Amino acid sequence: MRALPKLELLRTPTSEDQLGVMHADVRARAENRPGVYRMLTAAGEVVYVGKSKRVRTRLLSYFRCNFPEEKGARILREADSIEWDYAPSEFAALLQELRLIKQLRPRFNVAMKRDGRNFCFLKLARGAAPKLLVVRGPSHDDASVYYGPFQGAQRVEEAVRELNDVLGLRDCANDQEMHFADQPELFSIFPRTPGCIRFEVKKCLGPCVGGCTAQQYLDRVKQARAFLDGADDGPIETLRAEMARASERLEFERAASLRDKLHRLESLKEQFARLRFAVETLSFVYPVPGHDGADRLYLIRRGRVRAEAEMPGSAGDRSRLRELIDQVFSPVERETTQIPTHEIDELLLLSSWFRRFPAELKRTCAPSAGLPSALRRRRRTAARSGRDPRSDDGNDVAADYSRAVHQPSTVVGLSGL
Repeated sequence: MRALPKLELLRTPTSEDQLGVMHADVRARAENRPGVYRMLTAAGEVVYVGKSKRVRTRLLSYFRCNFPEEKGARILREADSIEWDYAPSEFAALLQELRLIKQLRPRFNVAMKRDGRNFCFLKLARGAAPKLLVVRGPSHDDASVYYGPFQGAQRVEEAVRELNDVLGLRDCANDQEMHFADQPELFSIFPRTPGCIRFEVKKCLGPCVGGCTAQQYLDRVKQARAFLDGADDGPIETLRAEMARASERLEFERAASLRDKLHRLESLKEQFARLRFAVETLSFVYPVPGHDGADRLYLIRRGRVRAEAEMPGSAGDRSRLRELIDQVFSPVERETTQIPTHEIDELLLLSSWFRRFPAELKRTCAPSAGLPSALRRRRRTAARSGRDPRSDDGNDVAADYSRAVHQPSTVVGLSGL
């Protein structure tokens, strides 16, 4: 989709005649089925992408909005036509909407459909001397490492500050020039004067003033990543040892300060552990009943849809499904709070979906070689009893996920997603 010059974006609202044509088209062709719709200009720009479980009703509602007070009316008057595609279910439409927004970046879709909750992420910024940042969301134009999502940005910022102090990581501006100790040729260019307060009080290795080599700094970054991945408690042990020494010297105020720092780091560690558990719990096969029998299976691992398939109807279909399950769930993946940038939005979407509809977790199935046959038996049993197969009792996934995501705000993880 081509980018339009700013002058082309300053267009007059769509005429009433053209709105009448669009309205008539929706009334004539749209059906009340789940689907995704796109608002387009005559030049081909997609200005808005939306989804609905009843496409016809949703699209007709735009024509009843008051212009210019309501957003729906403003969006409609930026478009010259409406296109839509049907989906097997509301869940399928939700996934398709997200993927189209990520692909097309429509200007009326804000922040990839995230809601306004206080989510934050830890970002390990790239560069000669990487630094930890607390950010509201991932930047889609970089390759930085992200951890999260979390709620409670202030608490996370306080914990990250303690982690930076323990490991000596910098927190200065991104554009601050680095002058490592193993770059002696630079010492004649910049004056080696006290320019970093944290370096002077031994809270930073001082990569900007020649206080450490590049490798020494990267070793500390490696320790930070190991702590965030739950593989190393070094920073916590360092604070605990310092607190013990301060107590032995009867420096009780310093010991109390170190105790508070220790509690903040332990809280951060607990949040990461709970997040890892919640993400790992979102690993199952999710059967979703579809419109007119178009049932689909979604293979979800660590909070992201890794594959999808039609409900198997023959022995060959069941064999292919077994192979697909093996491809998705057999490879060993490291348990970590690190989330690839391009998958964060899908993790948020799935977390939100199962929180809003916890009963859906009862229909999920643990991935196994015998699953295709079990699904076949479930459908036959439901057909004989006249029950909706989506109402079958599930396994412990619902209870495990509920424990992971519904926690007091002091221990966050995926709480509230």
